[in-house]
Amino acid sequence: MANWLPKLLRGRPSAPTPTAEVGASGYGRAEATLRRLEWTVLRRLDGLLQGQHRTLMRGHGIDLADLREYQHHDDVRHIDWNLTARLDQPHVRVYTEDREMTAWFLLDLSGSVDFGSGLQLKTHLSRDFVAMLARMLTRQGNRVGAMLYGSAVEAVLPPRSGRMQVLQLLHRLQHRPQVALQEQATRLQDLLRAAAHHISRRSSVFVVSDFISEPGWEAALGLLARRHDVVAVRLFDPLEMELPDLGLLPMRDAETGQYLLVDTHDRKFRQRFAELASDREQSLRLALAQSGVDALELRTDDDLLDALVRFCQLRRQRVRTRGPQKALA
Repeated sequence: MANWLPKLLRGRPSAPTPTAEVGASGYGRAEATLRRLEWTVLRRLDGLLQGQHRTLMRGHGIDLADLREYQHHDDVRHIDWNLTARLDQPHVRVYTEDREMTAWFLLDLSGSVDFGSGLQLKTHLSRDFVAMLARMLTRQGNRVGAMLYGSAVEAVLPPRSGRMQVLQLLHRLQHRPQVALQEQATRLQDLLRAAAHHISRRSSVFVVSDFISEPGWEAALGLLARRHDVVAVRLFDPLEMELPDLGLLPMRDAETGQYLLVDTHDRKFRQRFAELASDREQSLRLALAQSGVDALELRTDDDLLDALVRFCQLRRQRVRTRGPQKALA
């Protein structure tokens, strides 16, 4: 029930398309969107970040550079057992960091993501965040790929570098066919298992979802994090935590199409809703922490620049500690 209630909060129709994008063909609409984000977000972000390549993402090098004594934050898999036995002191191998990396975006595009209580839907926030992060990575020569999930894995975009790859990803997101209503809830574990099977090379993986799903995704996320550097990007709307007093309202499940008449004037109902939402929030944060992944929360009332700055701070902290961090509010 706690997972089901937030899905009833089906938002309003999508915001009208900006005039500059109306009538665009091919990648025209994607080009207009990316250019707007580059001017309004990326240029401002460049002024805040310096030397971001070494701190934002770590490559996966294979060249041995040095040997040194083991420190408490080191990966035990890098211990050189021969030297450790010879010197009777733990030593680790230090590898040259590879500048080139591959990043994958696992995008949850199920019905519950198409919601927003303000001016921005969760799906729009997801699109803009992914576009900016992909552009930040590709302009440094890195490759990005994506897996799109609706009621099932709809498309796989192989990893490539360059601005055209970002435009293709945006184009796919902006021209998805209308998704039919589902008979069952989202199964996020299907996306995570497909990614674990498909992504063979160690990569940075961004799971962008509201994590409103049937149980079972937690174990799949943990398995994915054993091989890859995983960041859980959680999409969130403030209205999913507390209902306002608006009287008798018809609500519609965004995924199954089921309608329910709800009396939001009932104080006990609103209180029960808040309790269920709080319980789900605590369970979600605990599940992400136990999966061993970094977690970043994106609110629909967030400023995209602030969200990207928080992400950069998260990655820098990750590099310093070399350990997963708890979810950020």
